[in-house]
Amino acid sequence: MTGGITSPEAGWRQADGGPSVQRTGKRRRRRGRGGRGEVAMVDDVEFTSYYGRQIVKTPVWKSPDVPLYLFLGGAAGSSSILAAVADLTDRPTLTRVGRLTAGGGAILSVVALVHDLGRPERFLHMLRVFKPTSPLSVGTYILSPFGAAAGATAAVELLGWFPRLKRFGGVVAAIFGGPLATYTGVLLANTAVPSWHAAHTQLPYVFGGSAMAAGGGISMAFTPVDEAGPARKMAVAGAAIELAAMHEVENDHGLLSEPFHEGRPGAFMRAAKACTAAGAGLTVLAGRNRWGAVASGTLLAAGSLLTRFGVFEAGIASTKDPKYVVVPQRERLAARGNGHVSTVTR
Repeated sequence: MTGGITSPEAGWRQADGGPSVQRTGKRRRRRGRGGRGEVAMVDDVEFTSYYGRQIVKTPVWKSPDVPLYLFLGGAAGSSSILAAVADLTDRPTLTRVGRLTAGGGAILSVVALVHDLGRPERFLHMLRVFKPTSPLSVGTYILSPFGAAAGATAAVELLGWFPRLKRFGGVVAAIFGGPLATYTGVLLANTAVPSWHAAHTQLPYVFGGSAMAAGGGISMAFTPVDEAGPARKMAVAGAAIELAAMHEVENDHGLLSEPFHEGRPGAFMRAAKACTAAGAGLTVLAGRNRWGAVASGTLLAAGSLLTRFGVFEAGIASTKDPKYVVVPQRERLAARGNGHVSTVTR
């Protein structure tokens, strides 16, 4: 079949006896009185997917369930690490805030995940098999012990019982907190969704940095400024990592970066960058003031949430237009062909 840029909502009619292209008009230059001209005999064409169907199926994951799960899990994971650091450096209020954020985020993320799955037993079935080559399976075994440890630590923190158990549970949660904050980026990149898969080296950094910005920002907002030093440092570092990695996602993958700039995903990403950059800047300038800490923490958490929605929506959009599958595929084939020719020539 003939190659070219594709567009959704149309189809090749080769199989049913019709034309293999969709006609959109003709380019024709007529002969002048004394000049020469060429007449274009081929119509302008626009190529589409077979029968107008998608080449890659759109994931069945639902919004806002999955973006909320990504955000809550990331914020919980980074908060658990922050709580462990605060406990070791004798910052009781920051420790308490971090533990409660980690426990609450873990519980709410599981709720969002189970709601997306439809039935609670589906989550339990995921625990029946451990498959190291599957990010989803590995992630399930990260989320489960983290949720148990963080939830139990938050409960005893609220009740004031068993101080040694609180510290032990906090350490266990912190061990799983880092993997929880980043594995979701690996999970998305491991799918066939074009714009996610193309950014497989950057998404874990995007999600890790976004989680640090959210956890640090939430802790800043609820902690006295004299104890919130580690939260400020985590928030600013996370925002810098998120913005740098997201810049590569949006600009380094040619056509597959396009969904991050257009339509609904583009609006999410522009708002996310504005909130994250403003939150990081305000943290540096006014994070040691109470009002500055609250405002910057709110902006950073909002930026992290919007980043998850933007990345999720961009991936969904890239499955709905066949050009995001066909054009990069043909570019890779052409590159392999050129490499083969150059090798033979040598």
